[in-house]
Amino acid sequence: MAGNSQRRGSVRKTAKKPAAGSGGRVKRGLEGKGPTPKAKDREYHKAHQADAAKKRASARTSKGGPRRKGTDAEWIAGRNPVVEALREGVPISALYVAEGAERDGRLREAFRLAQDKGISLLEVSKGELDRNTNGAVHQGLAARIPPYEYADPFDLVDLAAQNAEKPLIVVLDSITDPRNLGAIIRSASGLGAHGVVIPERRAAGMTASAWKTSAGAAARIPVAQTVNLTRQLKEYQDEGMTVVGLAADGDLSLPELVADADLARGPLVVVVGAEGDGLGRLVSETCDHLVSIPMVSSLESLNAGVAASICLYAISQARA
Repeated sequence: MAGNSQRRGSVRKTAKKPAAGSGGRVKRGLEGKGPTPKAKDREYHKAHQADAAKKRASARTSKGGPRRKGTDAEWIAGRNPVVEALREGVPISALYVAEGAERDGRLREAFRLAQDKGISLLEVSKGELDRNTNGAVHQGLAARIPPYEYADPFDLVDLAAQNAEKPLIVVLDSITDPRNLGAIIRSASGLGAHGVVIPERRAAGMTASAWKTSAGAAARIPVAQTVNLTRQLKEYQDEGMTVVGLAADGDLSLPELVADADLARGPLVVVVGAEGDGLGRLVSETCDHLVSIPMVSSLESLNAGVAASICLYAISQARA
């Protein structure tokens, strides 16, 4: 019935004042929002990222510098090991030869290589050489290696920014064999990674064996140490990096990873675990993806250095 306010859909007018005009309702929406933020204040702008990198570097410097030295110098004992270390470019600070040591071909080659590289040659008593090398079989010749200077993990990100490249960082979880460490450093250097990160504890460090296996690559690519690996991975994620871990039961295969341009060509962290044990639980749970390397046989896992090399090669081809 007309005029029946009880009918379905009717509207009862109870307002005593007229509704505000449209200008009144949207006045706040039309108000200005202030000046446009500066580029360095906009989170996703390149200027903001560059400023953040500068602040990180400044913070590290205020804490005593971005690099930390290892605890002690190391010794290489024996004529063959010393000659091989000199050939491979291991950073030797001095050669020590025992008084009266027989001058054979290896000793003469060590002297020649040391002279070419400007390395000091010191003649000491056999007793002193025994003490320096902790009683190792030195055959009258030993080399002293200074403590390695480790980079800060974010130095690797800054290095990529300086080269106008997307970061590619290799992180090692519980790799205790220095030869595996050296092999991975060698692959990382040759396949476009910006550095390698290792834990400070319960892992291989930059020993003479790692230097030798890297075939001098450790002098061309930074190796960083971190106190807490899981926390470091989360900090990389906060910087917009994708963290992938190598695992036999991964949710992605390596071909699937490299086929995804956003993953393979973007800021990427590749985590390699120990042979056999693989990635630690917390590290595995922190990864954005777990990546498997397809194999045709029933072999359960590859050597850590081999797995890292295969993965880095595939990523380098996708980025080419």
